[in-house]
Amino acid sequence: MTWELEKKMASQSMEVVAKAVEQQMLQSARMVEEQLDAELEKLQTMDEDDLERLKERRLEALKKAQKQKQEWISKGHGEYREIPSERDFFAEVKESKSVVCHFYRDSTFRCKILDKHLAVLAKKHLETKFIKLNVEKAPFLTERLKIKVIPTLALVKDGKTKDYIVGFTDLGNTDEFPTEMLEWRLGCSSIINYSGNILEPPTIGQKSGAKFTKVEKKTIRGKGYDSDSESDED
Repeated sequence: MTWELEKKMASQSMEVVAKAVEQQMLQSARMVEEQLDAELEKLQTMDEDDLERLKERRLEALKKAQKQKQEWISKGHGEYREIPSERDFFAEVKESKSVVCHFYRDSTFRCKILDKHLAVLAKKHLETKFIKLNVEKAPFLTERLKIKVIPTLALVKDGKTKDYIVGFTDLGNTDEFPTEMLEWRLGCSSIINYSGNILEPPTIGQKSGAKFTKVEKKTIRGKGYDSDSESDED
């Protein structure tokens, strides 16, 4: 087979592929156009009674959404807050479908980093309750949930612990992770209504001086927990 013939056959093959792609695009566009035409025709054929019923359904949906929002707020959703004891933990998770509980320690620096992100997400995701609990005030609960590393987020769904976020390993293993990274990780466990793409985690921009941190675990004095903070005194 000569080089000219090979070139001609390759050109013909490319033309076939291009035409196939073009046909597929045209078909997709035609389907979208037909769907739009059907919706427009449906709207045009509606009489006043149909439009009134549609308006009533939308109004009812808005009222239902507002009622749900008020119910969440009455149960402590919409703000990131601390609960005083492990006994309160059981009451909190019992009355809310989705709960994120931050098990923290005052002297652990990375707990303060999580606090900032969780405060933002609590306001954004009213469907989920965001709380924090000092591990030193909850020895029974931390042992029961096998919490060994601080900080740890316990993700509770329908009263049952569904997942854990331990330290910053799932968040890029860096102190510089954006709030969107934590939001994505919570979305992976369906503990919040995540609108992004679960298959594509947010990228972490490398700021000047920023680096990925190596997690060093230190034992909390007198306790069986580990801290992923760089210093036990942070």
